[in-house]
Amino acid sequence: MPGAPSSAGPLGRLPPWVATTALLLPTYGWLTLAVLLPLATMFGFSFLTATPMGNKEIGFTLKNYRVFVDQPYLLGVAWTSLKIGLWTTAICAVVGFLAALALAKATAGRVRETLLILVLLPFWTNGLVRVFSWTMVIREGGFLDWMVRGVWPGAPSLGFLYSQPAIVLGLVHGYLPYMVLTCYIALVSIDDAVVEAAASLGARWWTILTSILIPMAAPGLVSGAVLIFVPVIGAFMEPRILGGTVGVTLGTVIEDQFTQAFNWPLGAALSFTILAVVLAVFATFSGVLRRSATI
Repeated sequence: MPGAPSSAGPLGRLPPWVATTALLLPTYGWLTLAVLLPLATMFGFSFLTATPMGNKEIGFTLKNYRVFVDQPYLLGVAWTSLKIGLWTTAICAVVGFLAALALAKATAGRVRETLLILVLLPFWTNGLVRVFSWTMVIREGGFLDWMVRGVWPGAPSLGFLYSQPAIVLGLVHGYLPYMVLTCYIALVSIDDAVVEAAASLGARWWTILTSILIPMAAPGLVSGAVLIFVPVIGAFMEPRILGGTVGVTLGTVIEDQFTQAFNWPLGAALSFTILAVVLAVFATFSGVLRRSATI
């Protein structure tokens, strides 16, 4: 009505920042309580000489952050963690990109939906059960040997349990869906007309792959690599179960400090050392993502 008073007057309209704060407050309040405060507590622990819950005298020290100097063997452990992380990320990048390419460009409708659900299957199973299932497959005399010897009775054992390849296999199984999904999102947004135009101009399939699809899907590849590499270098369950004596990584060392040695300050210092590496990785790849977004 022309003469009716407006209910959305200056006094009845909240400033935009109030509405934004009200929407963000529950999430960031929970993150503060569940993530930031525990992290701040563990950061304080990393400067202590002893675990606060014990009977030892507590003081402040920087010695925990010199552990790589005082205990050089940890450099080898860190290098092992780095190698496992790089191998896992590289395998996931190759396999995940090709799978995402097939999903985005060679399937449609219910077939695509079914295949995407199958990609997500590892997320629906308990991680511990998933890792232990691999021990039944790749151990000596396990399911893999049983299948091969069903065809070749005199075949040597193919079991490789308690080795670094076994660790990488378990990690790839658990983290591959991250790469498939990030690459799929990047590839599905590429207009098919671009690929068709390149093909009509005589471009071979490998030229289309290396000069068009991979560069345009680079943000998805980089995002997937970060999502995989960051947790893998701190993983402890797969190295512990599938690696045995060769599965000593930074993740298992940190777990031992908290659960067996009861040296929480050292475990916290190692954890924040890994966190510093993670932040450096994010800082490095954030620039790559920004440059890829402007192409």
